[in-house]
Amino acid sequence: MRRALAALAVVLGAALVAALVLGTGTPAVAPHRLPAVLGATGGVEHVVVTELRVPRLLLGVLTGAALGLAGLLLQDGLRNPLAVPELLGVSSGAAAAVAITIVTGAAVPFAPLLPAVTGAVVGCGLTLLAIRGAVGPAAVLLIGAGVGAALQALLLAAVAMTGSTEQGVLVRYLLGSLTGTTWATLTPVLPALVVAFAAAVAVLPLLGPLRLGDDAAAALGLRTGAARAAVLGVACLLVAAVVGPAGPVAWVGFLAPQLVGVLVPAARPLPRAAGCAGAGAAVVVVADLLARTVLHPVELPVGGFTAAVAIVAGGVLLAWRRPRAARTARRDAAVAR
Repeated sequence: MRRALAALAVVLGAALVAALVLGTGTPAVAPHRLPAVLGATGGVEHVVVTELRVPRLLLGVLTGAALGLAGLLLQDGLRNPLAVPELLGVSSGAAAAVAITIVTGAAVPFAPLLPAVTGAVVGCGLTLLAIRGAVGPAAVLLIGAGVGAALQALLLAAVAMTGSTEQGVLVRYLLGSLTGTTWATLTPVLPALVVAFAAAVAVLPLLGPLRLGDDAAAALGLRTGAARAAVLGVACLLVAAVVGPAGPVAWVGFLAPQLVGVLVPAARPLPRAAGCAGAGAAVVVVADLLARTVLHPVELPVGGFTAAVAIVAGGVLLAWRRPRAARTARRDAAVAR
């Protein structure tokens, strides 16, 4: 009964947020009029809702889901709650590659996906090489921040090379933004996300053994090096697929797993993954709604809202979860068996 009520509350909450997203703006559309507007064959309201707000909502959902799931894969794969895209060079590397491609005007096939994937892999690889031998999450945090700072320098150099008319657009992109999303923006992303989500489901069974540590995972017959490489590769693909159209929407991959860890700490990998995807989608969509309305008609970068909320809320949740580490480890062992 509780699960049914919780599911109903989630569905109703999602429907309410979707109605607010689709109805807010100019022209405003009341929730009870949305079905008629969506089903209409013409008119300004129909065009604005179906051609601008619907694809923007879908991109927000997909971006949040991909980042939340990527955060889970990174944190479980490296057994570190600070292993998030922003601190492993994944987001910065992908954004730097896309920005450099835009500034130079290079004719790259499958842009911006291919540059984003390449940059994400390079950024993550640099961080993993740098943290070899590091002890403790604090060391990983500092080293990852250093790699991120170096990649941010490339981003600033790319911005400096652009003309004054292009700098505002590029800066907004580098802060993470869903402004200007249309079906043309969303359509090229879908095939990459289908592949990325399918690959994520395929590597989920590896997370349970990896969370137990290399020795325990090896005792269960898992090749830890190959398994971790597969998990990290899928996380890079998830991040790169959404950085291209939305920019580096920050710290969603940190907050989503912390929320799920508090609400369902003993869940199996698939429910945890679904929870992280859903939590990430909710964070991005709500943040985008605030970005559109707080200083209306000026739109703020959605990445600023997600970073401000996720760093504070995720840090509080992480500190609250630490006293329960022993119980969580025992539950993980049971799930893995």
